[in-house]
Order: sequence, then C-alpha cells, then structure tokens
Amino acid sequence: MKTGTLTQLFFDAVEKYAAQSHPAAFRHKVGDRWVGLTHRDVEERVRAVSLGLRELGVQPGDRVALLSENRPEWALADYACLCARAADVPIYPTLPAKQAEYILRDSGAVAVFCSTAEQLAKVLEIRAGLPALKHVIAFDAAAGREGVMTFAGLEEKGRAAVGRYPRFREEALQVKPDQLATLIYTSGTTGDPKGVMLSHNNIWSNVHSALQVMAISEGDECLSMLPLSHVYERMVDYVMFHAGVVIAYAESFDKVAQNLQEVRPTVVLSVPRLYEKVYARVLENALGGSALKKQIFFWAKRAGEEWATHKLAGVPVPAGLAFKKKIADRLVFSKLKQRTGGRVKFFISGGAPLSADIAKFFFGAGLPIAEGYGLTETSPVLTINPLERIKVGTVGKPIPGVQVRIAPDGEILGKGPGIMQGYYNKPEATKEAIDGDGWFHTGDIGELDGDGYLRITDRKKDLLVTAAGKNIAPQPIENLVKANAFVANAVMLGDKRKFPIILVVPNFDNLERWAKERNLAYRTRQELIGLPDVQAKVEREVMGQCRDLATFEMPKKVLLLEHDFTIESGELTPTLKVKRRVVEKQYKERIDRTYADADAMAAAIET
Repeated sequence: MKTGTLTQLFFDAVEKYAAQSHPAAFRHKVGDRWVGLTHRDVEERVRAVSLGLRELGVQPGDRVALLSENRPEWALADYACLCARAADVPIYPTLPAKQAEYILRDSGAVAVFCSTAEQLAKVLEIRAGLPALKHVIAFDAAAGREGVMTFAGLEEKGRAAVGRYPRFREEALQVKPDQLATLIYTSGTTGDPKGVMLSHNNIWSNVHSALQVMAISEGDECLSMLPLSHVYERMVDYVMFHAGVVIAYAESFDKVAQNLQEVRPTVVLSVPRLYEKVYARVLENALGGSALKKQIFFWAKRAGEEWATHKLAGVPVPAGLAFKKKIADRLVFSKLKQRTGGRVKFFISGGAPLSADIAKFFFGAGLPIAEGYGLTETSPVLTINPLERIKVGTVGKPIPGVQVRIAPDGEILGKGPGIMQGYYNKPEATKEAIDGDGWFHTGDIGELDGDGYLRITDRKKDLLVTAAGKNIAPQPIENLVKANAFVANAVMLGDKRKFPIILVVPNFDNLERWAKERNLAYRTRQELIGLPDVQAKVEREVMGQCRDLATFEMPKKVLLLEHDFTIESGELTPTLKVKRRVVEKQYKERIDRTYADADAMAAAIET
C-alpha cells in the first residue's frame, strides 16, 4: 500500500503551483481588503520559521503547540513544524487557561505559538507551572514583550541562519510516514481530553483518499471557517493546498455570511450548525414577509423538495415539475445562492448529524450538501456521500482504503491507514479503542444499507435508557425539533427517568415577532418564556415536529431556556457539540422539579 508524508505533500504542491504562477495559496482579510500569499511566499516563510525553530533548539520529535484562531500564520507554523520534523499540538483558542495548561503539560510542548495578546495572556498565566515550555512566540507584533519572541522575529532568525542549513529541504523530507505529525486533543465531552497521535501517513492517506472522491481543482476557492485546531478543517486545508485550491480564511464564524459574499467560494466545508443557521434565517425571512411572500416561498420549497425526491431517487423529473422548479429557482432559490456568493458548487458537512430535512431543502435549492463522517482518531474521514449519488440521511460510503462494519451491539467500527497510532501516554485507553484486529471502535451507533451507505443513529454513550428499559436515540429527535422555525437549539434528556423531556432554546427573533402580533406584554426574554401562551406555543411546535415518533420517544415536557448553549459556559465543545452531561448538571434543579411535579400529579390522579 502506498504511503506518504505531509512534508512531501507540501513541497510537491509548492513546486507544481509556483511554477504555474498560481494566483494564491492563502487569502486573508487585512482591513477591508483580501490579501493573497503565493505558494512561493508560503515556501519562503515556512523555511524561515522552520529554521527559526531549529535555531531555538527545537529537535525532531519535539512537540510545539499552536494556540490561535484561523489565519495564514497558523498554516505557516504548522508546515514549519512538520519541516522541522517536530509534532505540533493544536489548542482551541476558545479554551480557558486551565484547559490549555493541561494540554501543554500532558504533551510536554517545548514551544507554543500564540496569536493575540489575549491568547498570550493565557500562556503567561500558566507558564510557571510548565517546566518543559521553553519558548513562547506571538503572531501579533503588538503582543511581544520580555520573554516572548514575535513571529516576525522568529522568521528573521531563520532567514539569518539559511546558510547553515544548505540541506533544509532534504532534511525535512527525511521524516518517515509512520512518524508522529501531530498530537490532537479530543474535545472531552466526558473526562479529560486525550491526545490522539496521528502520523504523517495517517493524515496523508486521508488526503490521498479524499482527493479521489472530492470534485475539486485548481480553479476552485474554499472559505475556511472551522477551527484549524480541529482535525476536520486541518485535513481539508491539506487537501485544498495539495489540489491547488485557494484557501480564504474567514474572519470568524460570526462573519461567515459577509465573507461568503466577499470571497464567493466554489466549495464550502462546515458543520451542521452553519446549515441550520442559514435554513433558520431563510425561514425567518419568509415568515416575516407578506402573506404573498410566504405563499411563494412555501410553494417554491415544496417544488424544490418534490424535485429533489425525484433526483435523489435517480428517477426522471416530469416536465411539469421541471418547469415549476425553474420558476422556484428564479423566485426563491436564486436569492439563497446569491447569499452564498453565487458560485458554490457543493457543500460538505461533517462533525455532527445533519437534519435530513435541511439537507433535502438545500439539494432542492441547487446547493447539494455531501454529508461525511469521521473522528479525530480516524484522521478524520471514514465515509462521505459521493456527489453524483447523494443519499440524504446517510453519511455516505467508505472512502478508498477504509473499511466500515457494524458490531453486534450496533457500534460502528472502522479500519484503514488513517486509524490513529493511539492515545498519548494512555495505553489502556488505546487498547479499549482499537481491538486486536485493528478495528477502531467509534462509540457511534449506526447501520449500513444495501448499497453500503452508513447511517448514524446516535452516540453509544448518548443513548437514553428510560426507567422502563426503552432505548431512545436523542440526536435524531433533537435534529427534528431544531428544524422548526421557533427552535434555535434543543437537548433531550431522560436517562434512567420515567420519560424523556426536552430543553429548548427558542428562536427569539421569530418568537418575539409572534408575541408582538398577539400583544403579549413582557420586558425580558425570561419573562417572555414564562408566559403560559408562549410556553403553549413552543410546546405545540415541538410536539408537532415529534408527531411521528413512538410514544416512548415523545418528550413529555418542554423546558424553555433563556440562553443558548456556549463554549464559554462549558455546554458546547469547541466543535459546537452539546455536552449533554454538562447541560443536565447546569439545569439540574429545573429538571428535578419537572420530574417531581410529574410524579406529584400522577399520585394525585391515582388518589
């Protein structure tokens, strides 16, 4: 089986696209202007940073941390570490100092790159307790201070030393495919984060396979919006760099809508939360319009979904329906395409389950979403929907070189060259995750259909088992509820309880508009969700979404929350997955009271 390294991938891409005078490798926004870095610029700066690290004493095999938001310097530092044959350790910039300290100590990082004064402050706060940490490097020049080297200073140090390293490229390419490339710490939805050891070949093999199924080329441009600290965005950026796709770094997730208009990408890769937000905004605009506007939107939506049903099933579209779809495109869907920049060929979704209804809506709008699946431990992609045969509601088929099977208890198992080397300093956890035959146990529950497409039903640890012994998979139900225009977020609970309940964060824009139309009086959102009319309205909306569920799956109570879940509150992982246990703990008093009231009511009825 063919193997490779990320350094080889880097130099191959530089030589190929620099020779062709390719427009840019990276683009980022400076002020109100998008500025490009050519492949030759990237190579020169990577060499300078890499040699700067070597001048500081960084040795092959050392770990170097990256604590930064997405920006070109992140990628330059990453490639520089790889060329120095060091392993980098990405840290989410949203993590508090204490969690960053755990990762820096556990990994034994000898150096850390920090983006801003804010990130630098975290490191300086914990530096005294990290004896292995010898060097702190700040991307922003303004963040420099005594004991901290600036990125520009490190580059200058490397440029001054070029003459001492005449074999820089040959030495960088001496790294072996099985050598450690990166140590990525899992989000830690349960317990402390674990350092996932990924070799050069683990990630290179995933890049190589992804390029066989992703329809991208040199004429494409990608908007990079997910954290590079996450393996999904990191591997995607390697794919794009290798394929000659221009990578434009979004200013932030909050500015994605604006950046889509400015960059006008042809390819967008994100998590379901982006598509949920876009869908919610489209619904919100339709509901806030005139009666005619609403009527036109929902007519177009039905026409698009009917057209999508035919196309997805691979059956001919009747002429009448094709005509209706053209009108729907002109009246409604063309506006949605313009909001994404007007050039998007396809979206890719990963990181969490995507609602089938939302996927079908986008497909009907002419913006197909190919859903995929993988984990940090699998480098990350295991499966993806082929664009020519998307199956909505599935995460697609295994990519080349990967095998997927379902264990007797329903757990998804994966095998292939992307499976991690193990968890850093955790041999027992490694044995538990990878069995003797090399199959990685994902912790997800799923099924394979007759065509080999994988469907995820839930996380093994997320399954709710009621007091009556009924198994409930909460994620599909949460996705169902979140598709409603009055719901922004939802979490289902009920493990070891008599029945399930659902915590709902309302879509306050739509809910406040509805309350205003009914002249309901309130001063704060807390007062709004306390109104009986509002509680009854949201409950009707939620129960309407759940009408086709089995009786035991139906949430018996709806609890309205004033605030959405956040990373800062600890309720979301940095990749926006809800930490179910944290949410349950956060709202324990209200949850316990809800069940106690239900018990009291049941007792009163019995007497």
